[in-house]
Amino acid sequence: MSTREDSSVAQEPSDSHRWWTDAVFYQVYPRSFADSNGDGVGDLRGVTDRLGYLELLGVDAIWLSPIARSPMADHGYDVSDPRDIDPLFGDLATMDTLIAEAHTRGIRVTMDLVPNHTSDQHPWFQEALSSGPDSNARERYIFREGRGPDGSQPPNNWPSVFGGPAWTRITEPDGTPGQWYLHIFAAEQPDLNWDNPEVFADLEETLRFWLHRGVDGFRIDVAHGMAKPEGLPDHDWDTNALLRNDDDDPRFNNPGVHEIHRGIRRVMDEYPFAMSVGEIWVRDNERFGEYIRPDELHLGFNFRLAETPFDADSVRAAIENSLDAVERVGGTPTWTLSNHDVEREVTRYGDGDRGVARARAMALVELALPGASFIYNGAELGLPNVDLPDSALEDPVWERSGRTERGRDGCRVPMPWEGARPPFGFSTVTDTWLPMPPEWESLTVESQLEDVDSTLSLYRTALELRSSLAECSGAEIDWYGSPPGCMAFRRRGGLICVLNATEAPIRLPAGTVVLTSLPLVEGLLPADSAAWLV
Repeated sequence: MSTREDSSVAQEPSDSHRWWTDAVFYQVYPRSFADSNGDGVGDLRGVTDRLGYLELLGVDAIWLSPIARSPMADHGYDVSDPRDIDPLFGDLATMDTLIAEAHTRGIRVTMDLVPNHTSDQHPWFQEALSSGPDSNARERYIFREGRGPDGSQPPNNWPSVFGGPAWTRITEPDGTPGQWYLHIFAAEQPDLNWDNPEVFADLEETLRFWLHRGVDGFRIDVAHGMAKPEGLPDHDWDTNALLRNDDDDPRFNNPGVHEIHRGIRRVMDEYPFAMSVGEIWVRDNERFGEYIRPDELHLGFNFRLAETPFDADSVRAAIENSLDAVERVGGTPTWTLSNHDVEREVTRYGDGDRGVARARAMALVELALPGASFIYNGAELGLPNVDLPDSALEDPVWERSGRTERGRDGCRVPMPWEGARPPFGFSTVTDTWLPMPPEWESLTVESQLEDVDSTLSLYRTALELRSSLAECSGAEIDWYGSPPGCMAFRRRGGLICVLNATEAPIRLPAGTVVLTSLPLVEGLLPADSAAWLV
């Protein structure tokens, strides 16, 4: 693996004390953000070129989805060298420039970290394949003998998240059928053995490598997945047939994961400007809170809002649940409506004008809440999911599921920047890595920037008010009485947020209206909208 370093590393911003507790993060999916070299795929120089836009939008930090060297079997989540940049996106010098220029604009840079597994092209795994069953190289991964008289059955009955079994059998160096290795995700993503001290030592080197270069933090992929249950027991399908993002799923949320996070935190504490946020699919609040205890992660992704329908009671329950999950450990809440793995909110809320109206309303709800918010690139434009043709699908879920699950490509279509037809300024070529729909002409950044009623203008205004209004403060909220089908809360600083999820306009509480997601109608808040008052 690369260990190259540059003595002229970027320096962290000076106002670094716990900046993440109320930050707005903007998730950049690099291959879909901006293409600077005309290959149809976004890259790091493209991100740097668009930093002015992100500064104008008003975000505090960016989160870069995977950019490390990778064969791209799962679009970068199969890492072959965690301490280098994949040539698809640039190189280390390109990354250094991005960090430095982002910091100049007051924008921090965080990046994806993938510790649960590596690529099957990683030097470690290639060494394991060429070594014998009892070798030290195999001990870095989870290899097991198969079941049955000839070892032809997988070691247990776990499925892969992407479909099919979670085990693949290898051919030994002598050409005979051999052991099986565990991969909770694709076969190209073998799981690491976190009981092996070499594994953490390598992660520690990766953390320091990027922190030394000025990276401000990490989003930790599958943060609840590294530790495996002792003995790798079979799953009881009779009592739990779902086995996906479920607290009874034996592949995830095993107690040993917390010591791994404590080790990560000990390294992070040497860099007080830096933070970590974990991807934690854990529904039980007490168990979720364990991940963000003072000696573990700084933040944990809570996905309840992204899973909640546009219904006032459901939204309130999701907010209360999320606040409860962090309150018991003194943690910071996080909020997000979408990401690269989740159907876009416009589509989830009904598509068309109604889907856009509801997505705008929920944006005001999210940004009014205390804690850290995460915006997925394109949400600020009101982008919907795209119904792509079968021939365009790239997500490994499509093939691994026997073409029964279409995967996540629909929410990963490139950003439309300008112009009247694809590629809308994303690239200089029309053959982009995922095709862009021609009907996005009205959704480009260019078309929305000067339109005061656009979704982009709504986000810009909300972010400006969030950072400038004294009323947008206080770590707690109080619930207001509201009509059936509606919801209202007040930040302790004084900001009031009202959501009307009914079919009819409603009267607003007393106060000065500072922002609405749709224009008021004769002083009333219309259906499918939200308002801020002080």
